[in-house]
Amino acid sequence: MDYNNTSLKDGDYCKVVSGTHKGKQGRVRDIHTSKTGHITITVEQDDHTRFKTLARNVEIVKL
Repeated sequence: MDYNNTSLKDGDYCKVVSGTHKGKQGRVRDIHTSKTGHITITVEQDDHTRFKTLARNVEIVKL
């Protein structure tokens, strides 16, 4: 599991493996680095529902 997610990019398909949204999956959108240095992303599910999570909580899924 890649906790740094340095290879994470917009459009990648990912699965949330920890945190509030654990078990959900979708496409990565809007990658940002916060003032504290944490990488935050928006994940858009297939039904177009969006949620925000930390990049360290996701794992890239190969389709």
